[in-house]
Amino acid sequence: MSTDTAAVRSAEPDWVEHVMWWHVYPLGFVGADVRPGTAVADRPVEHRLDRIAGWLDHVVDLGLNGLLLGPVFASSSHGYDTVDHFRVDPRLGDEADLDALVTAAHERGVRVLLDGVFNHVGREHPAFAQLAEAGPAAASASLFAVDWSGWQPGEPVPVGLFEGHDILVALDHDSAATEDLVVEVMTYWLGRGIDGWRLDAAYAVPPAFWARVLPRVRERFPDAWFSGEVIHGDAAAVVRRSTMDSTTQYELWQGIWHGIADGNCHELSHAIERHDALLATFVPTTFVGNHDVTRIASAVGERFAGHAAAVLFTVAGTPVVYAGDEYGWTGVKEEREGGDDAVRPEFPAAVPEPTDLTHAVEALVALRRRNPWLHRAHTDVVHLTNTAIVLRTATADAAVVTALNLADDPVDLPAADATQVEAGGADLGDGTVRLPAAGWAVLTR
Repeated sequence: MSTDTAAVRSAEPDWVEHVMWWHVYPLGFVGADVRPGTAVADRPVEHRLDRIAGWLDHVVDLGLNGLLLGPVFASSSHGYDTVDHFRVDPRLGDEADLDALVTAAHERGVRVLLDGVFNHVGREHPAFAQLAEAGPAAASASLFAVDWSGWQPGEPVPVGLFEGHDILVALDHDSAATEDLVVEVMTYWLGRGIDGWRLDAAYAVPPAFWARVLPRVRERFPDAWFSGEVIHGDAAAVVRRSTMDSTTQYELWQGIWHGIADGNCHELSHAIERHDALLATFVPTTFVGNHDVTRIASAVGERFAGHAAAVLFTVAGTPVVYAGDEYGWTGVKEEREGGDDAVRPEFPAAVPEPTDLTHAVEALVALRRRNPWLHRAHTDVVHLTNTAIVLRTATADAAVVTALNLADDPVDLPAADATQVEAGGADLGDGTVRLPAAGWAVLTR
């Protein structure tokens, strides 16, 4: 069916304008072994999800009101090789533990988003195990796109893999069986109280598949929100054709960290211009860190982490804070076995004392909370050099000004009619804002 018009998309739920997420990678957070040597069926249930619940007051103290959970379903290793979409991973706990976490979040006014891995399953998934045993006669054969010509029993099943990973077996997204499975999984957990889905590897799934699935889910849960992981390509076209509410804004993330790390605000300016163009179609999901990338404090340097946060919270989007970034935690992603471990660490049981960066994030979140129109407002570049930029995000009635200095010397920049410093550090006077070396400030008029 044709879905290449914005008219087929529902408006995003009203609550999304006000939500800001705290993103957790659960297996790492609770200290689970992501390379266990035992089969999933043989693992004892370890009730660890309450460790995440113990941080919910911290989420609220930051001013955030959303909990974005990475994979929580039973898997063989890192969570993205699912073996049972209807069972909580025993390394985290059981279904009652997840119910309790969702309830604890909702009691605090915190919404919950789950990570839906629907492009592929783990090689140990029972549906694929049936295929390996019975071939095309398997009841689950319609879930996978397989050319059975020339296949003989006992031979490896010639199934597609996700990006060459042998443990990740691609589903057939032209199949009604796959469509029904994903609808069933989504509606099951929405029925247990979650508020929406992050669609993992959405860029690898044909948009037409989502356009068949999501309307069916919205029939039962019209207030659910769906944000797809899209790391490249024409995001606006993907949203129009898929009916997703949002996609991850990797281009803005790259512009923020490259622009700051390289001392090239022109790159940041270009990324913001392209970011603004998306608003005609949808509101992107914005971030400066997640479970798949080097932490922002490592990417830009610890003294510039506040600069990145300032941009995140003052341009349009649905902001996501990767857990720990509010403390300036560091960690470098490496392309090797275990290369994600440094950015997916175990969290302490006790919430650490806030840092200066934590307080800066609190101030930025509070500013965003007072100005929900920032969710979809356009941003103009008022001043631009290699090492300094002034951004003005505004409506006809209000404006927020963000000034960044990447240089090792103080700088005077245009204040763009701002009259009050809301976050960061600056001196205002005579229509200018004076920033210290490597300083930043967010201002209002």
